Amino acid sequence: MLRLAPAGTRAIVDMSYARHFLDFQGSDIPRAMQKLVVTRLSPNFREAVTLRGDCPVPLPGDGDLLVRNRFVGVNASDINYSAGRYDPSVKTPFDIGFEGVGEVVALGLSASARYAVGQAVAYMAPGSFAGYTVLPAGAAAPVASLQPQYVTLPVSATTAYISLKELGGLSEGTKVLVTAAAGGTGQFAVQLAKKARCHVIGTCSSDEKSAFLKSIGCDRPINYTTEPVSTVLKQEYPKGVDVVYESVGGAMFDLAVDALAIKGRLIVIGFVSGYQTPTGLSPVKAGTLPAKLLKKSASVLGFFLNHSLSKYQAAMDHLLKMYAGGDLVCKVDLGDRSAEGRFIGLESVFRAVDYMYMGKNTGKIVVELSRSVSSKL
Repeated sequence: MLRLAPAGTRAIVDMSYARHFLDFQGSDIPRAMQKLVVTRLSPNFREAVTLRGDCPVPLPGDGDLLVRNRFVGVNASDINYSAGRYDPSVKTPFDIGFEGVGEVVALGLSASARYAVGQAVAYMAPGSFAGYTVLPAGAAAPVASLQPQYVTLPVSATTAYISLKELGGLSEGTKVLVTAAAGGTGQFAVQLAKKARCHVIGTCSSDEKSAFLKSIGCDRPINYTTEPVSTVLKQEYPKGVDVVYESVGGAMFDLAVDALAIKGRLIVIGFVSGYQTPTGLSPVKAGTLPAKLLKKSASVLGFFLNHSLSKYQAAMDHLLKMYAGGDLVCKVDLGDRSAEGRFIGLESVFRAVDYMYMGKNTGKIVVELSRSVSSKL
C-alpha cells in the first residue's frame, strides 16, 4: 500500500541526484585520450588494431569508476579477441585490453560508497588499452599502490587459482605438469601447486626461465630447447603425471595427453601455439584421443575464466592477501630486454604482443602508460 507523506513534509532524499552525481574532486582529466581500437577482425594484431589519438574520455555512470590507467596487461588471448573469436556477433570498431592497474579519477554516487578519487585499483574489464577506462565498481579491487605486479592478478593468477581449485583435485604428492610454466599464468600454476604440496614439472624455453622456475619452487624445470620433454617425462615419470595445466596446444597438447597417469586430468586454459593462425588452432591428434582417455580413465577439461565469475572475487581477495603476505611471486616483464627497450605507452602494446608470441617473456607482460596520459591534450 502506498503511504503518503504527512502534509507539509517532503522526501529528504531526491534519488534523481544519483543520475547527476559525478565526483571529480579537481582531477586533471582531459577531454580526449589515446586508445587501441579493433578496426578489422584478424589474428594479426597489427592488422586488426589501430591506435587512435583523439577519443573522448568516457564518463562513469552511477555505479562506475573512471580509472586513469598506469599499467595494462598483455594476454595471449588479446589476439583471439581482436580476431572476433570470443563473440562473433561483435562488430568493429570495438575497444580492446582486459585488465589494468590505475587510479580512480572520477566515480558515480553508488560507487562512492566503496571507492574514492585517488584510490589505486586493479581490475578486469574490457577496454583497458586506453588512457582512461570506465568500469563497474564491482570489477575493481583496491590495491596498496600503483605497482605493475598487481596487473598479474586479475586474469592470469585468478585463472590458475580457480581452475586448479575447481578442476585439479590437488593434494600432497600429486604430480603436476605446467606447460609454458614461466609465462604470465604458468608462474601461478607452479606456485599454487607447490602450496598444495604437489611435485611440479614445468616446461620453458631457456635456461633463464628454468632458473626462474627453480626460484619459485618448480621441482623439475624442462628447457625444451635442450631436453626433449617427452623423453624426460618417460624416463623420470614412467607412471605419468596426475594433472596437466596446459596453455600451449598442438604438439604440446598431444605430448601432455600421452603423459597422463591413470585417472589423470588435463586442464586446457589455452592453446597459444595456434592463436595467430586463421583458425586459431594448431592440429592435434584428436582421432586417437578417445582411446587414450579410455585406456587411462583420464579426462580433458576446459577452463574459461568468464564461466567462473561467481568464484572470481573470492579468488582475487585470496591472491591479494597472498601477495601482501609475501607468499606469492608476481613476476612481470616490462620489456626492458626487448630490442627497443621497455614497453611504455599504448603504441608499445604492438611490440609487447610480438614479444610474447616470440616466447621472449619471463612472467606477465605489462605495458607502462606514460604519465602524460593525465595531462591536457
